[in-house]
Order: sequence, then C-alpha cells, then structure tokens
Amino acid sequence: MYEWIKCLHLSAGIIWLGGMTLLLAAVRPVAIAQLAAPERLRLMATVLARFFTLVWASIAVLLASGFWMFASADLSLAPRGWHAMAGLGSLMCVIFAHLWFAPFRRLKQAVAQADWAAAGQALGQIHPLVLTNFTLGWLAVAAVLVWR
Repeated sequence: MYEWIKCLHLSAGIIWLGGMTLLLAAVRPVAIAQLAAPERLRLMATVLARFFTLVWASIAVLLASGFWMFASADLSLAPRGWHAMAGLGSLMCVIFAHLWFAPFRRLKQAVAQADWAAAGQALGQIHPLVLTNFTLGWLAVAAVLVWR
C-alpha cells in the first residue's frame, strides 16, 4: 500500500513541477515573443485556468498522501528531508492559494472586461509567485534526496 501512496504523491508533484516548467520555459516565452497583449493575456488566462485546476487536484493528492505517509512512520525516525519537504510544500500551498485568490482572480476579471493594462499587471504578479513555487518545489525534491 505504501508504494501506491508514494506513487500518487510523486505523480502529483511531477504534474505540479512539470506544469510550472512548461509554463516558465516554453509557453510564457513563446506567448511574449509571438502574441500581441490581448491574445497573449487571453491565452495565458485560459492556460493558467486549466493548469491551476490540475494544481488544486495535485495539492489535494500531495497533502493526503503526505499526511498518510507521515502517519504511517515513526516521526522521530523520519528523515530530515521529509520534514523539510513538508514545510516547503506547505509554503508552496499557501503561495498558490494567494496566487489563485488574488492575482489570478484579477487576471480573469480583467481579461473578461478586456482591461489589458490590469490583466498585464495581474499576470506580472503571477510570474514571480510561480517562479518562487518552482524554486521551492525543486528545493523540496533536493531535501528529500539529500537529507535521508
């Protein structure tokens, strides 16, 4: 059973980190290079809406599986990397919740109203939050691999 739970946990993490990689390394730079502001902002709002739905599902799986794995272990014997991952993952969840309920909500509203200046400002607030979570996610992976 433990291996199945761990597989779910890893899969959810891969979806979240992989999605951020795709957005940061491919979608965003191409959209900036090839699309005018209205088209770029509409595209990014739509892509982010789909991706963020996956992130919410990933967060649910990560939290449930993480809690299950912690509960099945003797916490005094759990590797330091587990504790670091739990802390970093919790911080990522808080950052994502802020991203969803503040700048992303403003982005969707601005795009719906064709207010491109406000949409650009909201998208500009999302980017550093995604970069932060991207960095924290890889730090969590490194912590589990290094601190055994």
